[in-house]
Amino acid sequence: MSRSAAWSFLAVSVVSFGCLAAEPGPNSWPGWRGPVSAGSTASGSYASGWADGKNILWTAPLPGKGCSTPVVWGESIFITVPIEGEDGIMAFDWKGKVRWQSRMGKTRGGKHRNGSGANPSPVTDGKYIFAYYRSGNFAGLDITGKVLWKTNLQKRFGEDTLYWDIGTSPVVTERHAVIAVIQERGSFLAAFDKKSGEIAWKVARNYECPTEGDHSYTTPIVVRHEGREAILVWGAERLTLHSAADGKIIWSCAGFNPEEKRNWVTVASPVISAGVVVVPYGRGERLAGVRLGGKGDVTETHRLWTVKGNGTFVPTPAASGDEVYILRDKGQVVCLDSKTGKTKWSGRMPKHRAKYYSSPLVAGGNMYAAREDGVVVVARLGADFKVLSENDMGERMIASPVPVAGRLLLRGDRALYCIAKPGETASK
Repeated sequence: MSRSAAWSFLAVSVVSFGCLAAEPGPNSWPGWRGPVSAGSTASGSYASGWADGKNILWTAPLPGKGCSTPVVWGESIFITVPIEGEDGIMAFDWKGKVRWQSRMGKTRGGKHRNGSGANPSPVTDGKYIFAYYRSGNFAGLDITGKVLWKTNLQKRFGEDTLYWDIGTSPVVTERHAVIAVIQERGSFLAAFDKKSGEIAWKVARNYECPTEGDHSYTTPIVVRHEGREAILVWGAERLTLHSAADGKIIWSCAGFNPEEKRNWVTVASPVISAGVVVVPYGRGERLAGVRLGGKGDVTETHRLWTVKGNGTFVPTPAASGDEVYILRDKGQVVCLDSKTGKTKWSGRMPKHRAKYYSSPLVAGGNMYAAREDGVVVVARLGADFKVLSENDMGERMIASPVPVAGRLLLRGDRALYCIAKPGETASK
């Protein structure tokens, strides 16, 4: 399958934002990993370096530490933040000016050095915005920042039992805002009416696992299954597909921990490439390819391949066409064929004691990777893999880079940055 054909297949098989209030255009990045949850964009060119500061278009200070990735719809940039002890969300314009800010109630700070109370990224369908926080606060707003509804999932359905900070982001379907809570007990997948916040359905998702195996920080993906919306969920050693209409399981795939290893927590989310779900597991040491489709238990029929010793623990892979790009925590880069799991080529980011917690972006033939110490590395992808630049932003960076119409958005602990498109003059 050619890259263009594979990209077209991906675009129609993955519908991470359903039938939206408006279709996301080239100036939109409506959720954490983009329009089709691939962490990549197929068009446009982006800056290959800005270490001298000349290509930084603007810097906008943030009121508190957050690790969520900004999302974009047209002329607005949305980002979750703590604001004076409350869970908040802010909207910026493309000049870095604040459009509005809203608050959702008392915040709960992070406990990991690379965590925060605002780890999950917001999601928008162009009409509504949904945000989730470590406090359990889950809220729906309109595009002007008016809070339409809010609820606290922990007070309503049970306490947070994760060892570390909540990481899963909400997703949207045609009718609902959907959130997954996967933890030691009381795990569930739930859908809420976008406008009213009324719960539409809630299904339990509990499996027996070795210690920490049922702790998940991953984000679901919305796909099409037999012409209808469905929600793909990874965690608790199961890959499951649920009907978007009622949450019922369509198919499930197991066999990810036959040796019953302890502490195989799931942090990196899966990615879909050319009809194959690439699943990271085994604390960064294993990958599996699972073919989309089927009904019931598809463990024996739809698992295509397994790779050992070559995976990712924290950064979620990116996909473009039939290629999947793995950024390992210590900077190794591997390109896999999603149909076979075979390595096409590999490379390496500059060696450093700091790790990669941010998930990589693939844009314009390059990989953009933010290291935890605040250095954003740009590398040319391919068999001739080459590091093009190392750009020190001067503050910790955990959020993923966002590409929009030639510009890049970077979120740090203290500020939001906009990197100019190639040829664009950055103001002083």
